[in-house]
This record gives sequence, structure tokens and C-alpha cells, in this order.
Amino acid sequence: MKTAFLYAGQGSQHKGMGADLYNDFKEFKEVYDNASLDFDLKEMCFEDPEEKLNLTKYTQPCMVAFACGVTNILKNNGFKPDMVAGLSLGEYSALEAAGVWDASEAIKMVAFRGEAMTKAAEGVEAAMTAIIGMSKEDLAVCVEKAADAGVVSICNDNCPGQIVIGGEKPAVDAAAALAKEAGAKRCMPLNVSGPFHTAFMKAAGDDLAKYFETVEFNQPQIPVVYNVVGREKTADETIQKLLEMQVQNGVQMTDSINYMLDAGVRNFVEIGPGKALTGFVKRCAKAKDIADINCTVLETSEDIKAFIESDK
Repeated sequence: MKTAFLYAGQGSQHKGMGADLYNDFKEFKEVYDNASLDFDLKEMCFEDPEEKLNLTKYTQPCMVAFACGVTNILKNNGFKPDMVAGLSLGEYSALEAAGVWDASEAIKMVAFRGEAMTKAAEGVEAAMTAIIGMSKEDLAVCVEKAADAGVVSICNDNCPGQIVIGGEKPAVDAAAALAKEAGAKRCMPLNVSGPFHTAFMKAAGDDLAKYFETVEFNQPQIPVVYNVVGREKTADETIQKLLEMQVQNGVQMTDSINYMLDAGVRNFVEIGPGKALTGFVKRCAKAKDIADINCTVLETSEDIKAFIESDK
């Protein structure tokens, strides 16, 4: 039975995340102590005194530092997954787990990514809304009809019945209203600072493409399932190009999870913070009538100690 590590995306961050792990695991502590940023990573994650953790340029390196720290603990205790994937930002953590770069490089890279995305979002009255209980095909019709009000697109296909749209606020609101009229169960506006994974992020993708020219990419040692295509990459695709496309296009999480399920993955370990991906996995498995899945969420020191002990 195959195991996949899944890495959380932006939105599940919270003050205090990782403080217990920093105190209890030297492998986690090393990641934070070796990070090179222009702000105090530990203070931002553990205390957030100025309430900046939710700002994209801080959220991204903090989330990836947390994920890399947990990966370090698992690796040092003999755990190696058969596949890895992550939601949006989490894809960088997945690539670190696969050996494409080390933790310090990953943290520095997403700090740049966060800055680039913040810059690309400037001047846009942005919105993102989760549409619950509607098919992707039906929602696409609503999105197309709302195009007269501005730019709007599907930016996260999370799982069956949960899809996120994003873009300019008037167009997002119009698409959400049409979706509600067409039978969506709920339309939930999300607290975001930009129109992520939409055409507005082209400048961020362009900036990342230039940045990647300065970074060495190693060959993945573990199969990686990529957001933008919902599968492993082909021989003629590059990680650099897929990451450039990822920030500019919708996240295909449903396809990614289904790809892993079809490959025989039945154990899913979500490396948080948060447990959103576990919910996505369960809904995808249910839609495929797969019952024999096991999901584990690792966020706290207690979670990880219990997980390590259960393997003995």
C-alpha cells in the first residue's frame, strides 16, 4: 500500500505554529535556525507580534519552513513516501521533500514568490470565493457568463463539490451569484490579499522564471504530482516551467489526488498546519468509491510523536 505526503497551502497558517516542534525536535529547529530571511522567522511563526503572518510575503516562507521542518523529522526517523504533492505553495515543500532543493533554498525561494505575488496583486480589487456543491462544468458556465463584469476564472479545483473562483471582485461576485441561482449550495468569500492562480499573476510567473535561472534544480528522488497538470511531469516538461505556470493558472487538486489514488496510494499523510487536504482526499476517494484509505494529519509535536511510535 503506497503512501503520499501532502503539503498544505496558504490559508492554514496561525500564530504559534511550530513552537512545540521547535522545542521538541532538533531536526525541526535546524530548519528554522538555518533559514536566511530579512525578518525573524521564529518570532513571526511563534508570536506574530505585529500580526503580519497573514500577509502573503510572510505567510509563504513561514508555511514552507514549517513543512520542511516536519519533513526533516520524518526523514530522520526513516519515513519516505512513495509520492509527494502540495496545494499551491505546498508544492514547493513537496519538491523539497523530493530532494529538488534543500530547506534553506525552498524557504528563500517562496519568500521571493510571496513578494512577487504581492506585487502582481497591487491595484487589483481582488476576490476569491469557494463554491460548494456544484460541478466544475456547471460553474464554468457561470464564470463565462460573468466575464462581462471583469476577469474571473476557476483558480482551485479542490475536490468534488468544492471549487474556488478568483479575479476582480465585481466579476467574482457576479459569478458567485449566478452559481447560487444555478444550484450551488453555498458561496463562501475567502479572506485573501490577491487574485491568486489567475491571469493577474502573469507578472509573478515571469519574475519566478527569471529567479529560477539562478537556482539549481536537482532531479526529484520521489515522484512529484504537480498542481497545474494534476499528474507527474513528462520528460519534455521542466519543473521550472510547471512552477511558472502554476502561479498563473488554476490548481488541479482533484486531478492530483485522483492521480495518486489511481496509482495505488491509500495512505495520505497531511503535513500542515491544518487538515484541509485530508478533507479533499476523503471526498475524492468517496467519489471514486474507494473506502480503504487512511489519512493522518501531522501538525503538533504530539501528532508526530504518536505517528513515529505507531510505526515501531
